[in-house]
Amino acid sequence: MKKIFNLTAPNKKPERQADSVKYEIKKYIKRERRKELPEGHSCWELDCKIGKDQNQAQVITPDRFSSMIDEFVAQGCESIYVEVLSRAGHRPKKK
Repeated sequence: MKKIFNLTAPNKKPERQADSVKYEIKKYIKRERRKELPEGHSCWELDCKIGKDQNQAQVITPDRFSSMIDEFVAQGCESIYVEVLSRAGHRPKKK
């Protein structure tokens, strides 16, 4: 998913709009993790980026989306760029 989300809406407060953006991202991540894995792989790895636009996007872990969106709302940004790409990976074996 590569998408630009608006953090402002005429009929919503920015905090509520941010909540709907967070929900949509979480829903997408859950959907990606439910997909069937290719043979020989043990998990889905997510490559995530977030920023004011595509050029300023920084790499983050999936659990930091919520705090980063809150930071952008506090800064007064009108929109943000979110990129979530999934790829099959291998979970390290426990000893």
